Amino acid sequence: MTMPTRTIEGARMNVTPATVVGFWREAGPARWFASDEAFDNECRNGFLEAHLLAARREFEHWLGDAEGALALVLLLDQIPRNVFRRSAHAYATDGLARHYASRALTLGLDTQVDVALRPFFYLPFEHSEAMADQERSLELFARLPGDSARWAQLHYDIIQRFGRFPHRNAALGRDSTTEERAFLAEGGFSG
Repeated sequence: MTMPTRTIEGARMNVTPATVVGFWREAGPARWFASDEAFDNECRNGFLEAHLLAARREFEHWLGDAEGALALVLLLDQIPRNVFRRSAHAYATDGLARHYASRALTLGLDTQVDVALRPFFYLPFEHSEAMADQERSLELFARLPGDSARWAQLHYDIIQRFGRFPHRNAALGRDSTTEERAFLAEGGFSG
């Protein structure tokens, strides 16, 4: 069942940190990182307008607590990757997501959420093409149990090798080098 698209004013009135975080929690790990058209449509129908409001910094007041900060980062880092898959807009709010994630970390809000959701405060650094952010990502993910540090290392290695994520080149209108094309053809990380 798809949710009707709301107006931006409707999103401002109806979307709360609890609805964003609840939706994401319920989706769970099996859907978070899969390329799933049905899930992408759920994200689009439920949260596109909220993403646009967050991009305009209209939810900045959500940084007052851990759930609000997490919802804000999800709207700017994860939701666009689903809503705008394989397009430049999927990455357009990455800088703002990092800004809010940094502020949340400074306030210690990441440690106030369930450990299963904590990585979403760290992913904006893992998604960055700046080496300093990649180094920060490694430090942050090393704090977590499980194998999430392995994924942070994979992202770091790609940035160290290419200085960017080759799988983004087509969406961002960048020419791929011969080495990048070979990496992708061999099944290199595709995001």
